[in-house]
Amino acid sequence: MKEIRYLLLIFVILICLDSCRKIVQLPAVPHIEFNNFTIFDTTDILGNKSKGGRLRFHFEDGDGDLGLNAPSDGMVDSTNLFFTLFRKKGGVMLPTPDNDPLKPSSCRIPFMERLGQNKILKGTISVTFVYTFYEPKDSNIIRYDFYIKDRALNESNVVSTTEIALSVNNTYK
Repeated sequence: MKEIRYLLLIFVILICLDSCRKIVQLPAVPHIEFNNFTIFDTTDILGNKSKGGRLRFHFEDGDGDLGLNAPSDGMVDSTNLFFTLFRKKGGVMLPTPDNDPLKPSSCRIPFMERLGQNKILKGTISVTFVYTFYEPKDSNIIRYDFYIKDRALNESNVVSTTEIALSVNNTYK
């Protein structure tokens, strides 16, 4: 009987010690890391054959103020995920002009909020692109640089994808 009491006491002490762990803290500035980019065959909304791409990246935000509400009248900024497209020309990756048909527009990460004492947000975001004006005979090699911005307008680090061959269905890491 005494052994059970001692085991129960030790168990209670261990639970108490575990619950007293300090809350992990991360910087208020968001941080992102590239996971992969997948190229695949798809169809556009009109039923035309096209190429698709899916970007996956990991994010962390220490103060949990990532994402925006749906745009409303008078909203200053309705995007918070920004891209720069590069194309390989003569063996060198060069930024594309704004009128490049493959250049994506900026995107909006939906509003996220974590309730409770720990406000840290972590997760994976997936963004899908449809290359409507892609020509199958092209041997396009592209790369994206991208970053996110939180509601306090803190900009994350800029991350680059690997070089991506649009003509080859593959996952690029």
